[in-house]
Amino acid sequence: MESKPSPFRKWLMAIRPQTLPAAAGPVIVGTALAIDSSYFAPLVAFLALLGAEFIQIGTNLANDYFDAAKGVDTEDRDGYTRVTQSGLISPNHVRIATAVAYGLAAAAGVYLVYLGGLPILIVGIASIISGLAYTGGPFPFGYYGLGELFVFAFFGVVAVTGTYYVQAVKHLGTIFPLSIPAGSFNTDVLLASLPMAALSTAILVVNNLRDIETDRETGKTTLAVRLGYRGSRAEYFFMLILAYLVPFYFLFAGREGLSILLPLATIPYAYQAWKIVKNNKTGKKLNRALEYTGKLLVLYALFFSTGFLI
Repeated sequence: MESKPSPFRKWLMAIRPQTLPAAAGPVIVGTALAIDSSYFAPLVAFLALLGAEFIQIGTNLANDYFDAAKGVDTEDRDGYTRVTQSGLISPNHVRIATAVAYGLAAAAGVYLVYLGGLPILIVGIASIISGLAYTGGPFPFGYYGLGELFVFAFFGVVAVTGTYYVQAVKHLGTIFPLSIPAGSFNTDVLLASLPMAALSTAILVVNNLRDIETDRETGKTTLAVRLGYRGSRAEYFFMLILAYLVPFYFLFAGREGLSILLPLATIPYAYQAWKIVKNNKTGKKLNRALEYTGKLLVLYALFFSTGFLI
């Protein structure tokens, strides 16, 4: 007879620690850009990291709770164990933990809002609402093929540019601006966020590709359900291509030297992930691709950041 996991193990399963390094990647890149601009603020960067991680945890817990409540999670799914659906943790406790995670994210963001003003306040509120609305509320947009757009925006573009922005305004000495101050944002920061946005989206593509059959049966119309296996694989491949094209822009535009091409060292790892995605439909295989893609994001972030700093 299989023994039940300990309470600690149950909560580890609930927060999905394998997703947390991916939340750190955009903050790493945003901080490297801040260092490159002489805007580095260690405390601000640390709080941005905490906020990103707690938003990730809150979103994971919210998805676990709402998918179970809506009957989308079933015993037939091939993904990682969902604690609400499996009965490992009561729905009420998962709901409370979700509120705690988002509360901690908000607490980490208090000083960031003080520095970044209205733009950061809007972004913070929108991030939490979007995390809840991904699978909850009257229009769970993850059920209507809009999940990739949410991830691309908030776990890529917003995470990188927001991390840079709050460190820039700290350096500029502006307190609670009502708009974006001059010098706190530029096009290069936006473009540098695209690889993180693309790879974060690629993680979701694999997740939804794995769940196509069960999602279709339960009425969860993700973009993968709409596109099918071939279309989803094409989307995944496009996200990889986008990530590896961006460093060439910085090189050919004369923004950075050859060191900006360091992320190309991760191509063999990306190729391994792509082979799994291209050739498999089963959960166990695609779970492996999910882990590969998450690690790829972190490795890419480290090499990309190093390229800016050399």
